This record gives sequence, structure tokens and C-alpha cells, in this order.
Amino acid sequence: MAKSDYYELLGVQRGASTDEIKKAYRKLAMKYHPDQNPDDTAAEQKFKEVSEAYDVLSDEQKRVAYDQFGHAAFDQSSGPGAGGFEFSFGGGSFADVFDDLFGEFTGGQRRSSGGSSRGADLRYNLEISLEDAFKGRKAEIDVPSSVSCDDCSGTGARNAADPKACGTCQGVGKVRAQQGFFTIERTCPACQGAGYVIDDPCPSCRGSGRTAKSRTLNVDIPQGVEDGTRIRLSGEGEAGLRGAPAGDLYIFISVQQHALFQRDGLNLYCRVPIPMTTAALGGEVEVPTLDGKRSRVSIPASTQTGTQFRLKSKGMPALRGRGVGDLYIQATVETPRNLTPRQKELLQEFEKGGSDKTNPESESFLSKVKEMWEDLTD
Repeated sequence: MAKSDYYELLGVQRGASTDEIKKAYRKLAMKYHPDQNPDDTAAEQKFKEVSEAYDVLSDEQKRVAYDQFGHAAFDQSSGPGAGGFEFSFGGGSFADVFDDLFGEFTGGQRRSSGGSSRGADLRYNLEISLEDAFKGRKAEIDVPSSVSCDDCSGTGARNAADPKACGTCQGVGKVRAQQGFFTIERTCPACQGAGYVIDDPCPSCRGSGRTAKSRTLNVDIPQGVEDGTRIRLSGEGEAGLRGAPAGDLYIFISVQQHALFQRDGLNLYCRVPIPMTTAALGGEVEVPTLDGKRSRVSIPASTQTGTQFRLKSKGMPALRGRGVGDLYIQATVETPRNLTPRQKELLQEFEKGGSDKTNPESESFLSKVKEMWEDLTD
């Protein structure tokens, strides 16, 4: 039966870029992967075909040969490509694509170079205060995880000399089968890619080489971290099977809302109520800063609600020491409450002696309202 055109298999044009070819392959590989279609021989065959097409078209030299000679370029018996090439199923030139696509199908685990299952990556959500983000801190966290078994040192065997090389794959962890001029490579079904078998498993871990255990870790929270910052601790994730490398631990930072300050990037904002008399006559107010100190801010006469005052370099520090933000004081003029009879009397006298210059915004607004009503009645 004639082989399908590689470009048609991937659904791309002959002039497609490498990125377009990779994108098309990822979509099809996800659709037809055997883990997504168990016991579906048609899907498995389709997966092999698109993988074969990608292996050729993603390699510049193979693609040039294919564009010039077609499938004959890789025919072992004839043509310019005599001698053939090896197509590794699940590895080789496109192993990086498999890692991205199918890590989730095995619970976040990946295979190490020796074939054993790498430990899963773990996520830990850590909530800190805005002060912690400002100053930085050391946090102690308890992480439930799997660790290497102490009794067998992670081998999974009762005795250190017990693990034996797998007779099926000869210790490689992979087996190969010839199909035409392709060599199909799969994880060894006998040892599950470990490369060895255990006749007498460790009773503590039942042969897995790892046990469940909670660990206490110290984490450095740097100054300036923002909400959503991710910290990666290499090798602090779940232990791998039978001595395989451990996964990574990802700590996601969540910064609590503050009672006084709001953060916007490196800048901080603080809403400060100003007494009406201070706003009208001018004066000073004392405001807090996130470092625990206080600053005095001069309030000019006739200050209105919404006026901002900038305190330079009183904001958040940037990560890795790349500058410091500012603190903005947002004035809110407070109307007096619970007035005494004498205070009410003084305010009434003030109102009687007022003019257009005393409340210019109010007078301007009333003037515009009057004009609008006059236009409506004309």
C-alpha cells in the first residue's frame, strides 16, 4: 500500500515553517496518542504515521531529502537514501515534544534517561503578608510527599545485591522491534523501564523504592515578591521510583490584602482622612510607611479630596534590588460629625459670609445646572 504524503498527514503546506509543523504534530499526537485511545489499533497506527512524518519534516536534512526524492529517500533497498534511518517511538529527535505533551498522562511524571520514572512535581501554596513581601523572610513549610526509602536506599529490594538486570531488555529499560525499515522503541514491559527486576522486594516500600513522609523545608522569600510569584526548588518534589531522580517543588506565593496599603507594581497607595479644617487652612498630617516608621506630610491650604502626595522611595523594593517604588498618600477630606451647638453656630456664620470664591466648584456646578434647566424650558 502506498505511503501517505507526510505534509498531508500533518495537514500543513510544503512551505510550512518548523513551528507550524511542530504545532500541527502536537495537535495530532495529542488526539491519537495510545494513552488517550486505549485498545484502539487505528488510533495507534495513526499516531505512528504522524510521528513518522514529524520525525522527517522536523529534521532539516531529512526534509530536504524527502522534498527531493519522496519516500524513496529513506528506502533501505534503493534510492539516494539507501541505508535507511532509525525512527525511535517515544524518543530520539522529538522526545522534547513528548515531554510537553504527555507528562500529564502519567501523573506529571517523566522518564529519566535510564528509563525509570522521575518523581512528580509538587505544588505548595504559601500565603504571606505585605510586610513579608516588603522585607523578605524565611518560611518553614511542611510538605507531604514521597521520599526515598531508607531501608533499601531507594532500590526497592530487600537486599542491596538483589536487583538483577532485566532479561527482556538486558538492563537498557527499552525494547526495540523492527517494522520494515523503522525501528520502533518502547518502554520495556517486563521492568517498566527500570532496567532491572527485583525478586525479593523491600517490605517497607513494597518494591517502589519510596515511602510517604512529610518533610519540613526552609524557604527564602525574597524582598519584592508579588502575588502569583513562583519559586522552584529543584529536586524537592516527589521521589522517583527505585532511585530515579526526584521531581521539583513549586511554591506559589499569595500576598494578603493589607488594612492600610494597596499595591500597584512597585508603588504603594494609602488613603488618609484629612480634617476639614486642616484641608481648608493647611497643616501637617502624620502617615505610616510599610517599614514601620512614620512620615509627616505637609497639607497645603484648600486641599481637596483626591489630591495625592508622593513620598519618594517609600514603596516596594523590586526583586533582585532593581529599584524602589514610591508611596502615594491619597487625601480624603473628612466632614465633621457630632458637632456641638457652638460648632454648628460657627459653621452657619461661615456659610453666611461665604462667596463664589469660597466654594468655586459648587458654584460652577449650580451654574451649569441652572443653564441646563433654562435650555429645557425654552
